Amino acid sequence: MSSLKAKLARNELTLGSWITLFHPGVAEIMADSGFDWLCIDMEHSPMSVDHAEQLIRVCALKSVPPLVRLTSNDMNLIKRVMDSGAHGLIVPMVNSAAEAARAAASMHYPPRGKRGVGLARAQGYGTSFDAYRKWLDEEAVLIVQIEHIDAVNDIDAILTTPGVDGYIIGPYDLSASLGIPGQFDDPALIDAIARTHAAGKRLKKPGGLHVVEPDMARLRDCIDQGLAFMAYSLDSRMLSVSSRAGVAAAKGAR
Repeated sequence: MSSLKAKLARNELTLGSWITLFHPGVAEIMADSGFDWLCIDMEHSPMSVDHAEQLIRVCALKSVPPLVRLTSNDMNLIKRVMDSGAHGLIVPMVNSAAEAARAAASMHYPPRGKRGVGLARAQGYGTSFDAYRKWLDEEAVLIVQIEHIDAVNDIDAILTTPGVDGYIIGPYDLSASLGIPGQFDDPALIDAIARTHAAGKRLKKPGGLHVVEPDMARLRDCIDQGLAFMAYSLDSRMLSVSSRAGVAAAKGAR
C-alpha cells in the first residue's frame, strides 16, 4: 500500500477528516470509514498531548495515518506529539518560509533538524530508534496551514521549503487577516485563495481546504478544481448535522 507521503508527492487525491472529540471510539469509527488520513485537532479542542497519543494509537492500529494539528508552531509541542507517534503535523498560521523551516527542523533529528532525542512510543520505548529515525526521514508528513495574507504573499518560498509536503487553507483566519472575517464571497479573499492554489499547482505541491460542513457538493467542487489534500468535515459537525436531520425528518413524518 502506498504511503501518505508518496501519495502527496504524486499529487494524488487524499481525503481526511478532523477529530475534535476525545474518545477512542470516535477515532475508531472514523478510522473504519475509509479516510486516507485523520487529523487530531489540538488547536480548537480541549485535547492534551496524552489525549492525542491515545487517538494516535487508535488510528495507527487501524492503519490510518494520524496527523496532529498543533496549537502553534512550537518546538517542544512538536517534539512531544511526534514522540507520541504522530505520522505528521498540520501546523497552523505558517506565514513565512522561516516559520515553515522551523516546523520542519522541529520534526527531525540533527543534522537535518533540531529535535531532541527521546525514547517514547514512537521509538518503541527504546527498542526501535534506528527504524524510527529511518521512517521519520522517509515518511513523516508536514502540512502547513495558509491562513494569513502574509503567507499568501510568501507562498512560493513557503511551499518550496525543504520538508513541506503540502498545504491547507484556513479560510476563516485568512478572511480575518484581510479585514473581511467570514466574507467568503469577497473578491479579495477569492483572489488570495486563487493565488495560493495557483502556486501549489505551479510548484506541484498538493493543497486543499477544510470543508467544515458535511457538504458533498462543496467537496466535489473542490476536488473538480484539482485540490488534492482535502479535509471533509469533523466529528462534531457530522454528528450534529446527522442528528438534527434525523430528528427533523422523524417529527415531520408525524
